[in-house]
Amino acid sequence: MNALNRSTRRRLQQLKQNPSSVWEGDRRKLAGSQNPDWLETGSNPATDGDCILWVDGSQGMVRAMDIVTPDTGSEAVVRTLLRAMEHPHNPGVPARPKKIVVRDRELQFFLRGVLQDLDITLDYMPDLPLIDEIFRGFQDTVGNQQPQLPAPYEAALLSKVDEIWHDAPWEVLADHQILEIELNQWDVGTLYVSIMGMLGMEFGALFYRSLDSLKQFRQRAIDQSSIEAMQEAFLGQDCLFITYETDEDDLEEISLDFRQRSPDEIEPVFGNLHPLEGLRSFLYNEEAATLLVGLEALHRFLGQHRQKFKNDAFPPISSRYKIPLADETDGDKITQISVKVTTLPDLANELLDMEEEDGESELSFPIVRDDLVPESSFLSLGMMPWEVLEMLRIGGAYYQFKEELTQGGEGLPVVMIQTSRPKAKTMIEELQAAGGLQGICFNPGENPLEGDRYDIGLLQTGNGDLHLFGEFGETDPTHAAARKKWDQRCKKTKGVCGLIIAKGLTGAARGNPQFKDMLALFEASAISTNDLGLGTLQLTIAMDEM
Repeated sequence: MNALNRSTRRRLQQLKQNPSSVWEGDRRKLAGSQNPDWLETGSNPATDGDCILWVDGSQGMVRAMDIVTPDTGSEAVVRTLLRAMEHPHNPGVPARPKKIVVRDRELQFFLRGVLQDLDITLDYMPDLPLIDEIFRGFQDTVGNQQPQLPAPYEAALLSKVDEIWHDAPWEVLADHQILEIELNQWDVGTLYVSIMGMLGMEFGALFYRSLDSLKQFRQRAIDQSSIEAMQEAFLGQDCLFITYETDEDDLEEISLDFRQRSPDEIEPVFGNLHPLEGLRSFLYNEEAATLLVGLEALHRFLGQHRQKFKNDAFPPISSRYKIPLADETDGDKITQISVKVTTLPDLANELLDMEEEDGESELSFPIVRDDLVPESSFLSLGMMPWEVLEMLRIGGAYYQFKEELTQGGEGLPVVMIQTSRPKAKTMIEELQAAGGLQGICFNPGENPLEGDRYDIGLLQTGNGDLHLFGEFGETDPTHAAARKKWDQRCKKTKGVCGLIIAKGLTGAARGNPQFKDMLALFEASAISTNDLGLGTLQLTIAMDEM
């Protein structure tokens, strides 16, 4: 059995000991842990994750926490305990417990041998109230999320979005060609439908509850002078939406056009936007009923008039429909909802003119710098499970959060930068001084002299500057797969991602930092290449003036 060396025991014996302090310690597998997917590039993750937790039961606080692989021995529990004694999370102070309680007999006997001569009583209890409560909180966060759709409308909505996918309205309607649906139900008078997808990027439909909201968003999107302004414009919309995403585990046929995929390969995402509510990735009953009727009206209108929209035509058309809707409390009771669908050619011309006028304006480009990320840093693109994110909020790492974070999918998409502790702290301080991290972007780049093309990783700080953090070869299959997952996960979180700054570049944790190695997490926005408007960045040789 391993034992503490004498100098360590003497050092621990000098720590203050509160006669009434009782600590709880345990090691548990995290329910739904996705640890193997944290770092898809440059790492050797384990197959699962265990959480080691030490809490002060007398003060109700977490003193130390760690994530280890299942095959890690009980020595890891001791390492975390020693850190809880000597270097606890804030606001804890170095101390030695009078009593330790565990719920595992084998662990109790192991600790009894290791902690001899430290005047610490080891006891066994089948239940650990404080740790049980903490882990219940972790699991509730992951498992008890609001369902995306209310049960009475779930099956009908899922069936309807499959029909819309087959209809492919984006093949004949551009986003400025607005359809008006007169509804007069559930306090909604008229819906204004904008179809996304003609450019082959994001596919779906926005159902605005007012014409003013639609016009205001498009004008603000054109006038926006910063990523923050664009975010404000996005959150200021008043609409219901449906978007389509691919299965994020599907890494085959990466080049396959999104529009060629079958409904089985597509996952619909529903949601609500409102200036006072922000983004909500689930619907309530009346919202679900409104969207269901709106989708059915769109489906019937396309089925009747699709041929009239060929070759970018958008003539004045109007049709009425009676749409049956089952009662949410009594499925056998059917109500006929009368709707009228009308094209708005004059509005389409007005919106198109707004975009064309903006195309003549000049664009200002931010500064791109390469002095933020330390040289020889280890870079990786991956994901942080939601339960681990909750631990970081409890733990001692520096944390910059975004209030609009949506916990969609398996976790938060993250860029991990691992360097030495001093350089990591310097980088954190420089980010704070620059107004924090605002966004993360991947932009195309090229070396015109050699003909090489790259995927350029950029960080945008609060002062508007862009900082280079990585150059990835365009033909690198590992990065291509990780980048594909990054884009899909950012859709799940509605454009929120993160940057992890970790220490341990030269130690055993290189490429696979543990919880204790993570010094900072910055939540930020995933910025698209179109948002930046930089075009393709070119490598140039800078020469000093003579």
